[in-house]
Amino acid sequence: MQVGRIGIHESVSAVFPPEELRDELSESGPAVAVVDDDELDDCDAVVAFGHSPAFLDSGVEWVHSIQAGYDAFPLDEFEAAGVALTSSTGIHDTSVGEFAVGLMLTFARRLHTYVRQQEAHEWAHPEWDAPFTLQGERCCVVGLGTLGRGIAERADALGMEVVGVRRSGEPAPHTETVYTPDDLHEAVAGARFVALAVPLTDETEGLFGAAEFAAMDDGAYLVNVARGPVVAEDELVAALREGEIAGAGLDVFEAEPLPEDSPLWDFEEVVVTPHRAAAERDYHRHIAGLVRENLDRLASGDEMTNRVV
Repeated sequence: MQVGRIGIHESVSAVFPPEELRDELSESGPAVAVVDDDELDDCDAVVAFGHSPAFLDSGVEWVHSIQAGYDAFPLDEFEAAGVALTSSTGIHDTSVGEFAVGLMLTFARRLHTYVRQQEAHEWAHPEWDAPFTLQGERCCVVGLGTLGRGIAERADALGMEVVGVRRSGEPAPHTETVYTPDDLHEAVAGARFVALAVPLTDETEGLFGAAEFAAMDDGAYLVNVARGPVVAEDELVAALREGEIAGAGLDVFEAEPLPEDSPLWDFEEVVVTPHRAAAERDYHRHIAGLVRENLDRLASGDEMTNRVV
């Protein structure tokens, strides 16, 4: 594959200005331009936020997704068209790890309640036994890929007892015990926080529902920085209403933006964030690094990094 021109698709503006990535890649060799669907014909490669049918109709040979997940891309169609697809997995351990642990700290130190009190100009103390420290609390990380390992490392650094769940059941850094999905209920039992960091697949869609919430302690919090459909949202709402779990920190949802009439907006012990766990000011530089690495690999005839199809 010869890459003479790279298009930075306008869809990346969902995360950062496409011009920032264009400028970061300007000295990488190929010509680089910000493009829309109608300007792909002269592009050999395109960097995009999500899928567009135009990618398969324009003659583009390589699509790079700025997301780690690639569930929005029709893989069979990419394969049939002979179009390479690469993802941005591997660059989000720090950003997502900090974000997930930040949510845990928010609940433990009651920061969300203080923000609401500030908005109401109210000076009030929580119940004496409501705040707690993360040290010594159990955190179960479900999924120990890049995201999960980033969470586990930071939770471990704060003195938490970290356990994990992964398909292989093999040990992982910063985890005391690793379970297989067959033992998911055992893994979440006794955890103060259950952090979801799995990709969205046929196996993980609806992974967390009524049975899983029942297996969690009633003082436990769910943290979801994976994908919305990993959680059965109606069953989460029911678990919150019935007090089966204490609360949830949610960055992803079945429908995004989260509909205005969703009950999740109104729970005192739910923090809603707009799918921004991975966002940080150097995101475009990390993406540029992956694109440059694959340009080098293509030039040397090596296998592309993070190639999905």
